[in-house]
Amino acid sequence: MWTLFSGMIVGILLGFVMQRTRFCLTGGFRDMYVQRSNKMFYALLIAITVQSMGLLLLNWTGVLKVSYDSFPLIGTMIGSFIFGMGIILAGGCATGTYYRAGEGLIGSWIALCLYAFTSAVTKFGFLKPVMEAVNSKTVYNSDMSATTGIPMWILVVILTIFTAIVVTKTMRKPKKTLPQLKQKFTGIRHVLFEKKYHTFTAAVIIGLIALLAWPMSYSAGREGGLGITTPSAKLIKFLMTGDTALIDWGVYLVIGIFVGSYIAAKGSREFKWRLPDKITIRNSAIGGVFMGFGASMAGGCSIGNGLVATATMSWQGWIGLAFIILGTWFMSYFIFVRPMQQLKAQASVSV
Repeated sequence: MWTLFSGMIVGILLGFVMQRTRFCLTGGFRDMYVQRSNKMFYALLIAITVQSMGLLLLNWTGVLKVSYDSFPLIGTMIGSFIFGMGIILAGGCATGTYYRAGEGLIGSWIALCLYAFTSAVTKFGFLKPVMEAVNSKTVYNSDMSATTGIPMWILVVILTIFTAIVVTKTMRKPKKTLPQLKQKFTGIRHVLFEKKYHTFTAAVIIGLIALLAWPMSYSAGREGGLGITTPSAKLIKFLMTGDTALIDWGVYLVIGIFVGSYIAAKGSREFKWRLPDKITIRNSAIGGVFMGFGASMAGGCSIGNGLVATATMSWQGWIGLAFIILGTWFMSYFIFVRPMQQLKAQASVSV
């Protein structure tokens, strides 16, 4: 039983840290296009690098062995692109919707429920034949080291050097001075629930939590790291069937993310039930459906593919991450860029 509850421990840590540091991949991918800011993307690279270095060590010491499956190229690209569109509409990725739901955002609750439900329908229900038909085409080996002939440690070194270069350049840029709010808490409560942390510091911590997930998951007989979509689908199927065999390490993980976020939000006095407007409700619902279908077809979300599979040097992870970003850019144009262009055009005409 302890090995299953270890999933909840990892989830609580992840949800707590993400909520407190506002670690948002959706906003980061959007800002790459809308604001030409790569800061959050570089933070993701830090988390991937930390995890990949740790996995390399765990492999060398024999603690665990990362296995690779074949992956559907077309399904990964299409599914990731759809998922990317969905997270812009929903206002958060898979973990983002969990931790924002823990803050009391009704829109995130809507997106989360439809994300989990659509994942279950795609993996176990009437959309399963659609997913299988697409994913039966163009199946390849996902192991980058095996397919390129480049040793795993060299790939990790290349990633580490690149990440160090872009992070160093970013850290050297002039920093904006932001107004400081009056300190409300002291001692450990200030450190846990009020202190502001640099995005790159948060990335290191999240990378370590992602690394911790591997041995914790292996101890429960589950070979893998963090994963959100399949556990969410299993949770819905359990609620519908009552099959307790579905409650595994991953399900405890996603429950823990919500619990950790709720603890962080309550402790920092940021929890508040907030009802969105009609447009946000509509977008959250559509976004949740896109997220569930897209992540299921792609074999992972921004965490499963974008954070975890990338750290194992998997083609599926890096291709999935690229198409998630493209999907966010595509939808960001219609949600953010195009309306701004129309406003500027109207303003120029009126002048």
